[in-house]
Amino acid sequence: MTGFIGLSHLGIVYSLATAARGFEVIGFDPDAALCDQLSNGRFPVAEPGLTDLFQSNRSRVRFSSRAVELNECDPVFVSLDVSTDQSNRSDLAPLNRLIDSVAGDISPTATVAILCQVPPGFTRSLKTVLDRRGVKWAGNLFYQVETLVFGNAVERALRPERFIIGCANPRAPLPGSYAGWLNAFGCPLLPMRYESAELAKIAINLFLVSTVSTTNTLAELCEKIGADWSEIAPALRLDKRIGAHAYLSPGLGIAGGNLERDLVTVKKLADERGTEAGVVEAWLLNSRYRRDWALRKVHELVLSAKENPALAIWGLAYKPDTNSLKNSPSLALIEALAPFAKVAYDPQARPNPSSGSRLQLAGSALEACQGADGLIVMTPWKEFSGIDPAKIKAAMKGNVLVDPFGALNQAACVQAGFAYHKLGVSV
Repeated sequence: MTGFIGLSHLGIVYSLATAARGFEVIGFDPDAALCDQLSNGRFPVAEPGLTDLFQSNRSRVRFSSRAVELNECDPVFVSLDVSTDQSNRSDLAPLNRLIDSVAGDISPTATVAILCQVPPGFTRSLKTVLDRRGVKWAGNLFYQVETLVFGNAVERALRPERFIIGCANPRAPLPGSYAGWLNAFGCPLLPMRYESAELAKIAINLFLVSTVSTTNTLAELCEKIGADWSEIAPALRLDKRIGAHAYLSPGLGIAGGNLERDLVTVKKLADERGTEAGVVEAWLLNSRYRRDWALRKVHELVLSAKENPALAIWGLAYKPDTNSLKNSPSLALIEALAPFAKVAYDPQARPNPSSGSRLQLAGSALEACQGADGLIVMTPWKEFSGIDPAKIKAAMKGNVLVDPFGALNQAACVQAGFAYHKLGVSV
């Protein structure tokens, strides 16, 4: 029996992916109502394929709020999402409380792996604390880099690229139960010391950030000099030093929670240990500037030309195929446009409009456009690409369409009479 402790986004997806590999699974969470909800196939997170994954494997997974059931599990994964505060710093208190509450319910011979994203030094410190308390399973404590990507979590959990495993002793053989789970996914295994694995997760995200920041910087330059970034990106993908899968799509900075969390973590560690990390601060500044690209366009094209304009916003989630609003550029735009009337639509995300924001939520994309002077597409949901630009134009009063990610067909929008603006393209 394989156990998962903490049924947030990470725990839900990984427990079901484990069941899909043929393992019997117990998913534990102290929230009994959440366990009942999950047992009936109702999920608090949105992921493509999640419902189908549950329906196909529900006979092998049980969700429970009874910690005593963890005693029959080996291996056990701690799988609680670690949230971030307004400054993108990790809040480890809920994770520590959860581990402390179930430590005595886990079998002394079980192998336990921390799946949560934690700062370097966390796992070794936890092992030290547990050893002092006489917790036997601390001798088989590992840290494993999770592969969760909102909007693509099911695919990545079922078919991981590799498993990065933090170990107290990387040269020692992995325990049989844990090795059996790892090998069931058929991907390379990379054992290393705890701190290396914890930093490896951050390293992956920082390399991603460097690509995102470079792409966004050059895409803006394209707009100013008459170039088109979409013509340049294929040349980069054919360069073996960059690669076919490089992140080369311009965007609105670094959204979500984990990337900025890792930048903040590295900056903090560098400050504490006396190393130089000015490039990290530059990435943060770059991201904040990119986030406001749409706001600058709206000011230039709508606010400066019309008094008290009505604005339509498509997309609230920080990216498609998720209902997460963490660090959403759309919410930042809405806050910046607080004095102006706005109607927004998102297929899944449902924020609570703050008082004074003058934001209304529509039941459909076209409903949000009724009488609008400008439309801003802040999340490139696939649903939006299937809407006829002529119908969008007919619903609106104005003709400004700001589409950073190119969710709509540019030629069709121009033909419908829109003044169309996309990231990385000179108008």
